[in-house]
Amino acid sequence: QVQLVESGGGLVQTGGSLRLSCTASGRTFSSYTMGWFRPAPGKAREFVAVITWSGGSTDYADSVKGRFTISRDNAKNAGYLQMDSLKPEDTAVYYCAASQRIYPPSLWQYDYWGQGTQVTVSS
Repeated sequence: QVQLVESGGGLVQTGGSLRLSCTASGRTFSSYTMGWFRPAPGKAREFVAVITWSGGSTDYADSVKGRFTISRDNAKNAGYLQMDSLKPEDTAVYYCAASQRIYPPSLWQYDYWGQGTQVTVSS
């Protein structure tokens, strides 16, 4: 079992920045691919970003590419999502998730989920 807890959400103005953290406990977090997701109209959850267990490969949704940066520190059992140049349409609850499946895992291949952290971007 892996327990994931997100933090770092909050209220920010358009153009501002936030850094989300995902802290893991339980089994070895370093062996898991980590992803970030948010709800979207018509979808259960929308992919935002993903990073391999080693941090060697990353991928982003087109809507956040160039603005968001995913990273991890396996020594701290933590992952991060740096969000810059935030827009009102980035407002959502952000969830981190962990998967041991082949990279990149599909939404339903994530084994563990956090409870989410709210990000609100005011215009």
